[in-house]
Amino acid sequence: MGSGCLKVTKYFLFLFNLLFLILGAVILGFGVWILADKTSFIAVLQMSSPSLKTGAYILIGVGALTMLMGFLGCLGAVNEIRCLLGLYFTCLMLILLAQIAAALVIYFQKETLKVELSGIVVDLIENYDPSDEDKRNLQDAWDYVQTQIACCGWTGAKEWENNEILRNKSNTEYPCSCSNRSKDLVEGRGFCNLEDPLNGTATYADWPVHEQGCMDGVEEWLKDNLGIILGVCTGVAVIELLGMILSISLCKNIHSEDYTKVPKS
Repeated sequence: MGSGCLKVTKYFLFLFNLLFLILGAVILGFGVWILADKTSFIAVLQMSSPSLKTGAYILIGVGALTMLMGFLGCLGAVNEIRCLLGLYFTCLMLILLAQIAAALVIYFQKETLKVELSGIVVDLIENYDPSDEDKRNLQDAWDYVQTQIACCGWTGAKEWENNEILRNKSNTEYPCSCSNRSKDLVEGRGFCNLEDPLNGTATYADWPVHEQGCMDGVEEWLKDNLGIILGVCTGVAVIELLGMILSISLCKNIHSEDYTKVPKS
């Protein structure tokens, strides 16, 4: 092939790897966000399920490796180093296969993850204690979810009746973050006093709280964020495939170009 085609392939590969470098930074940043976020439902999952924290570290590792591969691809393309391009192609293929494997695992384990999530939230509600500083971040994260989604409990407010503190107070208090009154939301956490409880007792039906459970809202939230994750991963996969095609093409072009430069005897 001509030197013109070689140059075009080389610079296309260089541009692709710049984009690859940026996407690697996005993946790495997403992993760091999962570990650092303390104000959304991610915090509930992270502090209750070690699998999410492990996944965040994997994302950071994949992001860093992706950035490294983007750098190696740029270097190999500009300097036309065949062994570096071959290494780049092999690593891209391994990363792509790992992504496909991870996607399959998540897909086939989604029901297990859903059951695990339900158990985490129910346990959090039953053991919710505003005075427990050790679980402050976790409880604040759940209060944030209930306030933002305008919901109460996992499937409904009735689940809060199983909270030990509320049970001991005959349900004359209710979670402030569940309230449908703006003055309770100023506090945003802990328990609020029910005004004029009948005979000093009450049920969840007497509370001024949202009737809807958070399950539907949280699932929608997760689906929205999953779309972002899948979009990023799909974009990376497409760039990986194009990078593989361009790198192997450049390798062949460099090889052909080398042979054309050999003087005939």
